Amino acid sequence: MTAATAARTRLSVWLPRLALAPSFAAVLVCVYGFILFTLYLSFTNSKLLPVYEWLGFANYVTLFKLPAWHTALANLSIFGVLYIGLCIAIGAMLAIALDQRIRAEGVLRAVYLYPMALSFIVTGTAWKWLLDPGVGLEQVMHVLGWQSFVFGWIKDRDMAIYTIVIAGVWQTSGFVMALFLAGLRGISDEVMKAAQIDGASGFALYRHVVLPQLKPTLLSAVVLLTHMAIKSYDLVIALTGGGPGRATELPATFMYSYTFTRNQMAVGASSAVIMLFTVMAVMVPYLYSELREQRDAR
Repeated sequence: MTAATAARTRLSVWLPRLALAPSFAAVLVCVYGFILFTLYLSFTNSKLLPVYEWLGFANYVTLFKLPAWHTALANLSIFGVLYIGLCIAIGAMLAIALDQRIRAEGVLRAVYLYPMALSFIVTGTAWKWLLDPGVGLEQVMHVLGWQSFVFGWIKDRDMAIYTIVIAGVWQTSGFVMALFLAGLRGISDEVMKAAQIDGASGFALYRHVVLPQLKPTLLSAVVLLTHMAIKSYDLVIALTGGGPGRATELPATFMYSYTFTRNQMAVGASSAVIMLFTVMAVMVPYLYSELREQRDAR
């Protein structure tokens, strides 16, 4: 090998690394560095600004004594279960419908996916207008003559959390549909035809042949939706602001409130760490199973 060839080989190896080095350094510092900094702050006595007086686990004890934190966890349970369940159910039904090779499939797929192209701020603002009794759906029904129509969930402490569910499902179910549609299109036609030849009805075909092969897609959808539910912030702020009262408070809004509004930075950092470990509890086993399957496939 000549010197020129060796130099070109080294350049082809190192050039991509040099090109990616700034991005890698930025991620290392701005993501993982600040994660470690937040973890450290959760063990300190930080209030308005970071301080470095070590308190140990005192902030975590304080956090779990706060009624607002328990309210946020309860709201997350309601929101998470309904959000994940409805997104998967609606997304799966839309995918099965589109998998029938219907007309205008491309147009319908684009329509269902369109909400995912919007930011959660836009979604929250739009649904806030729609659900506001003074200018939204209730007012439209009154103008049309249906004076007895009442839909004031967004101002009802007991029902406001469900408006978050409605807006979240509207935005994300199309994305879940795309996941399931890709999974359906990946199932071999020979398997489907063999099941039909054996006399399997449409329901039995989906129950015993199609759905078992969609388990990896289902698991991916659950993991992604769980991650999105835990870190939900902008949708809540745009739609309800966490209210009325604390009726729609979620851990992400609790963290922001205590860190930047109530000047309890250490408590806010503690809640952020709890959220991080909750996401890790979902993501790490999933990634481990994916890597193990890839290794076994080799």
